[in-house]
Amino acid sequence: MFNGGGRGGRDSQKAKHFGTALKRIIHELKAFRILVIISILCAIGGSILSIIAPNQLSKITDLISEGIAPGAAMNFAAINGIALLMVGLYVSSATLELIEGLVMSQISNRFAKNLRTKISEKINRLPLRYFDRHQTGDILSRVTNDVDTVTQSLDNSLSSAVAALALLFGTIIMMFATNWILAITAMASTLIGFVFMVIILNKSQKYFIQRQAALGKLNAHIEEVYSGLNVVKAYNGKATSDRKFDRLNKDVYTANQRSQFLSGLMHPLMAFIGNFGYVAVCIVGAILTSNGTISFGVIVAFIAYVRLFTSPLQELSQITTSLQSAAAASERVFEFVDEDEMSTQKEITKTLDKTAVKGDIVFNHVKFGYDEGEIIIKDFNANVKAGQKIAIVGPTGAGKTTMVNLLMKFYEINDGDILIDGTSTKELSRENVHELFTMVLQDTWMFNGSIRENVAYNRKNITDKQIMDVCEEIGLAHFIKTLPKGLDTEVAENDEISAGQKQLLTIARGMIEDAPFLILDEATSNVDTRTEELVQDAMDKLMENRTSFIIAHRLSTIKNADLILVMNEGNIIETGNHKELMKKNGFYADLYNSQFAL
Repeated sequence: MFNGGGRGGRDSQKAKHFGTALKRIIHELKAFRILVIISILCAIGGSILSIIAPNQLSKITDLISEGIAPGAAMNFAAINGIALLMVGLYVSSATLELIEGLVMSQISNRFAKNLRTKISEKINRLPLRYFDRHQTGDILSRVTNDVDTVTQSLDNSLSSAVAALALLFGTIIMMFATNWILAITAMASTLIGFVFMVIILNKSQKYFIQRQAALGKLNAHIEEVYSGLNVVKAYNGKATSDRKFDRLNKDVYTANQRSQFLSGLMHPLMAFIGNFGYVAVCIVGAILTSNGTISFGVIVAFIAYVRLFTSPLQELSQITTSLQSAAAASERVFEFVDEDEMSTQKEITKTLDKTAVKGDIVFNHVKFGYDEGEIIIKDFNANVKAGQKIAIVGPTGAGKTTMVNLLMKFYEINDGDILIDGTSTKELSRENVHELFTMVLQDTWMFNGSIRENVAYNRKNITDKQIMDVCEEIGLAHFIKTLPKGLDTEVAENDEISAGQKQLLTIARGMIEDAPFLILDEATSNVDTRTEELVQDAMDKLMENRTSFIIAHRLSTIKNADLILVMNEGNIIETGNHKELMKKNGFYADLYNSQFAL
């Protein structure tokens, strides 16, 4: 029924990581060692008090047995004293359990907070190639579902496991101290439970790992479909999308069914073993009582001890299920946290003041590949002067956007160098390089906020007049004035704002940023021809005294560029302005004329 097929070997290997995952969780909990110690002490204290109570119950039983004997008198004073002591024990135990629960809640919440903080910081240190190779939905699943699974399991399991173990070993000690024959009887009857629990643990762990992985794939598919829902509808892709969803959903269902079925066996199994223990203790106890070896009170105490002995076993079986989920989820979370980061910047001390940068950039024999064995930028050389308007053109896949990403230091170059005002970008921090550039991308990125907040993103002391002046330059001011709330209009998911208008807002955001370099990556692709002319005029004003890089497929938009770099297969094959390149009647001329071919 549970044949894993060809994945069985891989799953069995993953199951071996159970202990490693738990060790990692314990390592992370060292930051809360004081709270953990308090929780453990409260759990142990509550267990000890619970263990002492059956011994007092045995004394009460013997006193009552003696009191009801012919000619005997009931010792109510002694019975009342023991009864009050038992009430005190149970109240104290409940109080310690309450404190332990509150402390554990603090630990799990702080653990989740710290883990999410680490993930948030980690995201900023991961290279872009990680996000190129992993689906966004799977990453989100690790950050949300997996973190929640780990913390919920900790809240329900950590201190409970300590309390259960303390109760288990304490009960064993008390049983042997009371009567070793009944102690062996009780333990022998429940030993089989341990054997089955270990077997089930080994069998079920791989399915918990499968469940978390399948859930990540399902979330990735859902995020992918919802983000591109218009495309799915336009191409009638609902059936295909639904089939893939059903397949991934079935994978989650199957893995969850298998893991829950196996782990669910533990509770009824331990309940049966516990009941079997009651029967064994009663039979053996009756024999010992008839022989005068023990009193009736010892049997009563042992019935309570059997309950105390089997209760932590049942609880440990449930805790094991919870810890299996935590181990499977934590493996995915810590896999993300342990990913290779971008190179360190500790040795970088140089900085360029963006207010003092002239704007010269030199590409010196730059080589780069997303994979080490596949170089796509083979030998890029260019000398850009301050204030120039540089256009980078070429067919799809020529390396245009890649060169901009290298210039922005989103990726590290394999060989060669890029110099800004004679300073290598290798000697500058990524943050320093980023603040030198204003970047307007082809894809519009707008967050859930007002027009004002989106245009003035990450900029302080920007007035409404400055925003409206920029919008006026690109022909967007009239549209904003027609909106009911003007600059206070919410942008995200607003049907009143078209895709082209959103792109104009991203251009306005770029224009308001005071940086010496400007990068436009197909920035006018979503606007009409008339608006494009307005934007070009505004861009010409914006690019005065700034070094600008323009990536464009519509070559009519870069006719007034000072220098055009024509790229193909990672190399510059032609350079010059529009007129010079057209006279050459080469690769650029073919690209330009192909736009007007029927």
